[in-house]
Amino acid sequence: QVQLAESGGGLVQPGGSLRLSCAASGTVFSIYAMGWYRQAPGKQRELVATISNSRTTNYADSVKGRFTISRDNAKKTVYLQMNSLKPDDTAVYYCKQSRGGGYDYWGQGTQVTVSS
Repeated sequence: QVQLAESGGGLVQPGGSLRLSCAASGTVFSIYAMGWYRQAPGKQRELVATISNSRTTNYADSVKGRFTISRDNAKKTVYLQMNSLKPDDTAVYYCKQSRGGGYDYWGQGTQVTVSS
């Protein structure tokens, strides 16, 4: 059974930081690309960041310079370090594993709320 378990979400003030984790189990990990997506109330899910099996990274323009995606293959975990958080970053953040050919796996999400 493939499982992706997100953690690390919570309530932070504007300008604060959070680090999200996504731990994979029941799956090969190192050969697959991973990504973080988010969905705010009333909006569609959007890509935040991706990291390939060779650790090539891509970011949405809205988070460039503030967020960093990384992976630890030994721990089967992908991270999203979020700095200088803004209220617009408030969303449920989801982890995704892409196996190619349209075969994707998703976590259940973790809530991030940025508010004073």
